[in-house]
Amino acid sequence: MKRVLITATAAALAAAAWASPPKYGYEGKWGKEGNGNGEFAEPRGVSVNPTGNVYVVEARNNRIQYFTSTGSFLGKWGSYGSGNGFFSKPSGVAVAPNGNVYVADTDNHRIQYFTPAGSFLGKWGWLGLFVGPLDVAVAPGGTVYVANSYDDYPGILYFTPTGSQLGRWGTKGSGNGQFDVPAGVYVAANGNVYVADTVNDRVQYFTATGSFLGKWGSRGNGNGQFYGIHRVTVAPSGNVYVADSWNNRVQYFTRAGSFLGKWGKRGTGNGEFKSPYGVAFSPTGARIYVAEFRGHRIQYFKLQNPAVAPESLGKVRALFR
Repeated sequence: MKRVLITATAAALAAAAWASPPKYGYEGKWGKEGNGNGEFAEPRGVSVNPTGNVYVVEARNNRIQYFTSTGSFLGKWGSYGSGNGFFSKPSGVAVAPNGNVYVADTDNHRIQYFTPAGSFLGKWGWLGLFVGPLDVAVAPGGTVYVANSYDDYPGILYFTPTGSQLGRWGTKGSGNGQFDVPAGVYVAANGNVYVADTVNDRVQYFTATGSFLGKWGSRGNGNGQFYGIHRVTVAPSGNVYVADSWNNRVQYFTRAGSFLGKWGKRGTGNGEFKSPYGVAFSPTGARIYVAEFRGHRIQYFKLQNPAVAPESLGKVRALFR
């Protein structure tokens, strides 16, 4: 009977320990303000490809740079213009499962896509279909979602990988399924679509075709409140991470919006932020990258699982000696 009680109690404690919210510790950084290789001017988005390379989109330098997982420079493409492979204040970047790179070319009102090394593959969009698209996301199956953010017709549009439109949802407002400058979009592994609804200071989430599922957030600096959020991402675990830009922090939640934790404050030190915009996970979820719009750098943080279970198990056993 004693052994059964020990086993049951230990199992319950272990489950509670490993169900504790994940924690992330500072691991490294790269970048400073400039236009050289590995330098940044207003990085707005970050995405990671299946092999772990990191892609960064810069609004002011009008380009994409990409790096190894720890920041060694690999390559770049783009400059100001409206031709193929040129950009005007690009804001969002997303890597598809096949490695192709999609870019929200904001002031050119279009999406462009490229090989992993930056060779032009195609584009779609025009002023009217898009008005300043701020972000792009690719679903596990290849469907491309675009956050159409400005003017009086904000919403989420979705397309085939080559740009044939499949649908859209959203109007301007603060009701369920309405938006006021949706600046970030991300598709979770289960197909649900999360949207950073910036001016409404909230996250909304939907099915793959736009049926409203839920929301959370309000204006403020408390737990679960936001001020000027710009991007949202989902970890392989299903937890949701939000770049709470003007609060200079990252907050994270369960997939349905229950608060789990946060880190960051305004500053230039390790683990501090100046307007974090982009957030992206490594393929395994062991590392998260944060792009700082006004800090002109990338910081990355390592998952640190709480080592509670072994200690708790020992304490339980001691009770029954």
